Amino acid sequence: MNSTAMPGHPTAAMLYANTDFSQLNWFETQWVNWYLWLGNPILATGLASFLLHEVVYFGRCIPWIIIDAIPFFRQWKLQPNKVPTAKEQWECTKQVLFSHFMVELPVIWLFHPLAEACGMSTWQVPFPSLRQLLPQIALFFVFEDMFHFFAHQALHWGPLYKHIHKIHHKYSAPFGLAAEYAHPAEVMILGTGTVAGPLLYCWFRQDLHIVTVYIWITLRLFQAVDAHSGYDFPWSLQHILPFWSGAEHHDFHHMAFVNNFSTSFRWCDRLFGTDDKYRAYRARITKMKKLNLSPAEFEKMERKMIAEAEQEGLRAEAEVEAYTFSGKKKTA
Repeated sequence: MNSTAMPGHPTAAMLYANTDFSQLNWFETQWVNWYLWLGNPILATGLASFLLHEVVYFGRCIPWIIIDAIPFFRQWKLQPNKVPTAKEQWECTKQVLFSHFMVELPVIWLFHPLAEACGMSTWQVPFPSLRQLLPQIALFFVFEDMFHFFAHQALHWGPLYKHIHKIHHKYSAPFGLAAEYAHPAEVMILGTGTVAGPLLYCWFRQDLHIVTVYIWITLRLFQAVDAHSGYDFPWSLQHILPFWSGAEHHDFHHMAFVNNFSTSFRWCDRLFGTDDKYRAYRARITKMKKLNLSPAEFEKMERKMIAEAEQEGLRAEAEVEAYTFSGKKKTA
């Protein structure tokens, strides 16, 4: 057993000295074994947090990579004429890995002391009950969605867009891997909404376990990757929960550059009127489906609508980039 510890920090063996292991379930026992094996709570939490992020993110991306390679699924692709190439996916992966190791890893490594400073349980067992953790996760979803809505809008302001957010808009037809394809500054800004909710909650309530945070992070990563997948299946969550955003909602943002700034829910965009162009576009699609067109005719009209939305988006993007920090348009 590795019992080394940083100066001033107890070993994991010391932390569990008074634990009754017979009262723990299988998952809690594995949790204890992880901390005992590494011997250092800071190292154990940091490594677990980073591995969780990598495994969940890329694990969720793999099914979408496979789907993109199978022509059968194109019938549900929101922009069927834009399938990511292997080269695009590899270039995207390299940028994502750079952000993960150079930006997120150092922050994740500091998460244990920050979490404990806020009163969060990390190495402790037993775990919280579902009755306790489900309302907490629901609150984190709402907080992150609102934070992301306003922060995302700010990133569409001229200078911030041109120097930071433009990287994420490289793909007008996003795919799963592109969920975290972003400037390092954007990773930090938007990532704040994901971790700030749990930390603030814990600061005031003092009843949060990091296992709850891990479940929240897992669900948040699933949401982000799926929203960038580019597919709208009949069984997609937005068809079950009408207020859920999903890929169909976010894909329009990448295609048309405007509207739909939130992440998980449609509430903020509807409340602040930042979904008007999106709803008009969807209304045209719905109307077109009622015309009893042949598949070829429908595809032709759909591609025309996508091209029009893209052109409008390019004009809107150029207009945003024309603004300087002074708030004035650049002139030639």
